[in-house]
Amino acid sequence: MTLPSGQATFDRVVTGLSDPLETALERELTGYAEIVPQAALLLDVSGSGVVWFEAGIPTHATHTGTGATGTDVLAELAATGPFRVRLVALSPSELDVRPEGASLPPDAPAERLAGDESLATRTRERTGAVEARPAEQGLDAVEAFLEDDQKIRAIRERARAEAKRKAAAWGFDDLGGSQQSGPGEGEERDEDQRSGV
Repeated sequence: MTLPSGQATFDRVVTGLSDPLETALERELTGYAEIVPQAALLLDVSGSGVVWFEAGIPTHATHTGTGATGTDVLAELAATGPFRVRLVALSPSELDVRPEGASLPPDAPAERLAGDESLATRTRERTGAVEARPAEQGLDAVEAFLEDDQKIRAIRERARAEAKRKAAAWGFDDLGGSQQSGPGEGEERDEDQRSGV
């Protein structure tokens, strides 16, 4: 699997994986972390583990050498450091290269690779916030619209004008006039009868 080149924002050797995973979360990285354990560096093993991110949240994992996906990649990377880690930023469209069956729980890398429960908790919280964001934005837009009295009045006026136009086109105005004149005519006939006409 060939990784998109993207823009490297972090490239260093680390003794643990908390730092790069936390950096990805804080920077809301959309892209991937390429992770090469010490054993692979020493033994010249081909391939690397890749954790994919959307807005800082891990979504998928793949291995460019073994073909492993999902949590199986984390098992292959669960080794003592140091690790060579690169964080690479991508455009959202470049994430399409991720295999469909490579998804993993968002907090799994923090728990299984870094052993960092605090980071795992923050990742879960961020996951909920990101998922709620579109719904909140939609609700805010509705609330803002309902608070705009001028827009609501304008819509009501347009609705009234449209209703009158349709009534006139369908002849309801004439019918209404006939109905209104009916009682007056009846009253005149009653008055004539009482007058003996």
